[in-house]
Amino acid sequence: MRIGFIPIDNRPVCYNLPKDIVSIDGDIELLLPPRDYLGSLTKTANIAGIFDWLKRIPTCDSIIVSLDTIAYGGLISSRRGEESFDEIKQRILQFKEILNEKNAKIYAFSSIMRISNNNCNEEEKEYWSEFGKNIFEYSYNEHKYGNADYSKIPSEILTDYLNTRRRNFEINKIYLEWQKEGFFNTLIFSKDDCAEYGLNVQEAQELERLGGFTKTGADEIPLTLLARSVKKDISVFVKYTEPDCTDSISNYEDVSIAKSVSGQLDLAGFKEVNAESDADLVLLVNNFRDKQGELVMGWDTLPYDKELKVPDKLFAVADVRYANGSDDAFVRQLLPKIDKNFIGYAGWNTSANTIGSLLAEIKIAYMASQYNKKAFKRLQIMRFLDDWAYQANVRAQITEPCDISEIMKSYESKLFEIFDLKYTPKYIYPWNRTFEIEVVL
Repeated sequence: MRIGFIPIDNRPVCYNLPKDIVSIDGDIELLLPPRDYLGSLTKTANIAGIFDWLKRIPTCDSIIVSLDTIAYGGLISSRRGEESFDEIKQRILQFKEILNEKNAKIYAFSSIMRISNNNCNEEEKEYWSEFGKNIFEYSYNEHKYGNADYSKIPSEILTDYLNTRRRNFEINKIYLEWQKEGFFNTLIFSKDDCAEYGLNVQEAQELERLGGFTKTGADEIPLTLLARSVKKDISVFVKYTEPDCTDSISNYEDVSIAKSVSGQLDLAGFKEVNAESDADLVLLVNNFRDKQGELVMGWDTLPYDKELKVPDKLFAVADVRYANGSDDAFVRQLLPKIDKNFIGYAGWNTSANTIGSLLAEIKIAYMASQYNKKAFKRLQIMRFLDDWAYQANVRAQITEPCDISEIMKSYESKLFEIFDLKYTPKYIYPWNRTFEIEVVL
């Protein structure tokens, strides 16, 4: 099987993680454009280079496409870029012509532009540092009440913001027309960093009314689509560590954790069953009781405080008690109980990010015709080093990018012993910030 894959940007979770997942099955070939063609925090993608790459790749069974990369040069560029609607329309029409010649099944997603509730412009336009919270409040009230106060936002800034939103929304409506023509096998409009109300939620409702399919999440969706493109019937029983709290809503999402899990399973092509005895495997979800914790923001929650019993059949773990990292108490109980039935772990960023990326790994590992056990173990070591060791522990000890090799060693030793593999890891800050690291084994 050969799959083409165009990521959102060059972050390790977007570029490296798909490769690491697919490496578990030697029968799958994943084709990606050169990493330096992709966008980053400060630069847009080399779209012409990606077009040339796409023209030259051999025949693929399917192609996974992050449409923001093609239209705007990346997810962040989709919010910052100044190009006109007509310029972007011409570009995506050229892209469509190239894809038509590839004769592959196309699995694609495009984001509905997010609205961050903060005054941080690291991933937004410059004026977000002063007016971000005001724009969020305007958006929320405009949707909820239809009569928002815009006096706190200079008119030229509000006009620019709304014009950018309108441009992106009109581009999404073009994709929707392509979907109705049968161009896409699957098309997802992603809701990134959602609240209950907002112009982004309003746009999602309009796209749904027009026949589109929307999904909470963003970065993980290419991986969920990767899972969907791999046809395999797998039945899953979902078991929650807090079964009475599945109606609670995760940070940065607008649906309950139960709906988030079920939606990801459906999109990834799994069958959710109601009895563990009927399942091929168990998805163990370490969910939260009342409010999801947030390690980055310092929002606390009750950590896992029971005795952990793992299933006696194949199982994978989605650790969503905290956003942006693992539940340390839970992982310390889990690690000694990892056995031959263990088929994967994730605790990356939002609940949707965690679940979607995990399901891709489960699908590849479960159906692998040329299973690579070392690649599987290597991936687990990387996930625990990132999601658990760094995000849940080490990151709180630093304030800026620095050498963390010494303080990571105790975590490395434990993981190398459990998975019976040893590496000399390096840790890189790909976007020169502490929010993410790249674990190099």
